[in-house]
Amino acid sequence: MLEAQDLACWRGDRAIFAGLSFHLPAGGALLLTGPNGAGKSSLLRLLAGLIPAAEGLLLWDGADALADLAGHARRTRYLSHQDALKPSLTAAENLAFYARLWGGQVAPALVALGLAELADLPARMLSAGQKRRLALARLALAPAPLWLLDEPTVGLDTASVARLGALLAAHRAGGGAVVAATHLPLPLPDAKELAL
Repeated sequence: MLEAQDLACWRGDRAIFAGLSFHLPAGGALLLTGPNGAGKSSLLRLLAGLIPAAEGLLLWDGADALADLAGHARRTRYLSHQDALKPSLTAAENLAFYARLWGGQVAPALVALGLAELADLPARMLSAGQKRRLALARLALAPAPLWLLDEPTVGLDTASVARLGALLAAHRAGGGAVVAATHLPLPLPDAKELAL
């Protein structure tokens, strides 16, 4: 599915990482670990096509993944450490925005993350954990083969991590793949680890 060959990323005149290679099959999961500043978020942004690689190749099913950035965007869901919510829109309206872009139904996505009862509340009134769950609910809208997640469990309670685990398991069972940067254990059994 996804293959990195000798990727390098620079920040200014400093190499964040170089010579980075991995293969992620359908249904696979890769955990990016390492200290702050090691390049986990930069690698996720590179995999999403948001920043270019200084060196190396990113392949999707053997072809250059970034030759068609719009096509690559359609096959990925990138969730950064920021929740990207409009504070004045309700939880349902925030998801409806993404549903117009990608398709999918808002109500089931809210249910998947335990947010149905908060659908009509403005995002500014949600707790930090509820905002994170709302951001994660975007993953439940419409299928995309590759999920790129930056610290997905920050602010989540135990029950919310379990909901996320169910979402991740269903995605992988359907052939989807996950790359997640984390400092905390994630509900991704049999995930490979890439320490940066």
